[in-house]
Amino acid sequence: MDIFLLIIGFLFVLLGIIGSFLPVLPGPITGWIGLLLLHLTDAIPMNWTFLGITLAIAIFIWAIDYVIPAWGTKKFGGTKYGVWGTVLGLIAGLIFFPPFGIIIGPFVGAFIGEIIYDSKDSQRALKAAFGSFVGFMLSTGLKLITSLIFVYLYWSKFWEFKEVFF
Repeated sequence: MDIFLLIIGFLFVLLGIIGSFLPVLPGPITGWIGLLLLHLTDAIPMNWTFLGITLAIAIFIWAIDYVIPAWGTKKFGGTKYGVWGTVLGLIAGLIFFPPFGIIIGPFVGAFIGEIIYDSKDSQRALKAAFGSFVGFMLSTGLKLITSLIFVYLYWSKFWEFKEVFF
């Protein structure tokens, strides 16, 4: 059972990295589930403080992930159309233009969203699209860093007790 939890836990921390880029999957929380599964094995002692702190970090990053892109859009004069355009542009970019679509898609989506909102002011739409893009990249970066740290924590705990598993 421990080997099964170990494998599933590792898949969850890897899925956390993927979730850093996909808007439908909460990356850090998914990675934290991997850490929890590791601690549910008999070989790794349960550390509630460690799990509590990492859960609090995952929830915090998940919550601000919804705030940062909106903040970037508003800071640069955008609207909700730009925020929705960013999300839809990311999804379209991932589907139709991988891997570069993850960078280009949010910007183009935000620009199109702002043009739909106000087709007469393309300069404002471009500025708001840039703000939405900056906010999206910042939040994605935070999620990625957190998920990579969770992978590191997973491996460091695993290597500490690897003799027990093998």
